[in-house]
Amino acid sequence: MFTRLFKPSRLCFSTMVNRNISVALLQLNVGRDRAINLKNAVSKIAEAKNGGAELVALSECFNSPYGVKFFEEYAENIPDGPSCTLLSKAAKEHGIYIVGGTIPERDNSKLYNTCTVWNPNGELIAKYRKMHLFDIDIPGGITFKESESLTAGSSLVTFNVDNVKFGIGVCYDMRFEELAKLYRQQNCDVLIYPGAFNMTTGPLHWELLQRSRAVDNQVFVCAISPARAEKGYIAWGHSQVTNPWGKVLAKAGYNEEILYCDLNFQECNEVRQQIPVFPQRRIDIYDTVLTNNPNVEKSAQ
Repeated sequence: MFTRLFKPSRLCFSTMVNRNISVALLQLNVGRDRAINLKNAVSKIAEAKNGGAELVALSECFNSPYGVKFFEEYAENIPDGPSCTLLSKAAKEHGIYIVGGTIPERDNSKLYNTCTVWNPNGELIAKYRKMHLFDIDIPGGITFKESESLTAGSSLVTFNVDNVKFGIGVCYDMRFEELAKLYRQQNCDVLIYPGAFNMTTGPLHWELLQRSRAVDNQVFVCAISPARAEKGYIAWGHSQVTNPWGKVLAKAGYNEEILYCDLNFQECNEVRQQIPVFPQRRIDIYDTVLTNNPNVEKSAQ
């Protein structure tokens, strides 16, 4: 079933997880041909499994070019579209968890930028719709308005790998510390952000934001970018894993690459014990509160 969050806990305790998880972030080349994109993803998922990964994560729009003009063309239904069918089959075949980056999702007349998560049985266990739409205008840099075609999501979503809880955001969501804080209040140990920062914001903020979210909330942060293209929307690349101390454990370059990293959750325990900021927050003066309580989404079939 999907895990929906409704009310943040008032006190946050260390989950005391004693577990390692091997993750692989797939920084893939993405072009106009969906079939080629999916074939490449299948190949790299298999390679990551052979490399020892228990959980594989893909980038934002791994199946299509990123851009307002492409969302309608490449939109699929979830869970029975071609990209979801592929992810389900790959997760079951290799016995791994797959965080399926994002795909443009069509739901009746609306489009969403949606992340799906699949368990080792090939079952859809989570679906997160990008909450903060990327509407910016940087003079001399980039102008981009996702809201011209996309609808924003409104729900936080988590999933578990054994006793480790993961929270999901997408790209621009990373800039909003409140979202990450709400996940930490629900005892998440990892935040995963499929993303596609560009050549303006990437050099400035891609690493900085990941390290900030990790330190602020004493969690691991995994961010997955597409590989850098030569034309069209050009992603910054540099997929990254950051630990709860804010240290970058692994970082990719800008070409196609599989980034491997072992997450040792004893590090969450250590930093939360040594620097106990959450029990010391002055919630009598300030707090971060979830105000939107949407209805529970139906379980995946």
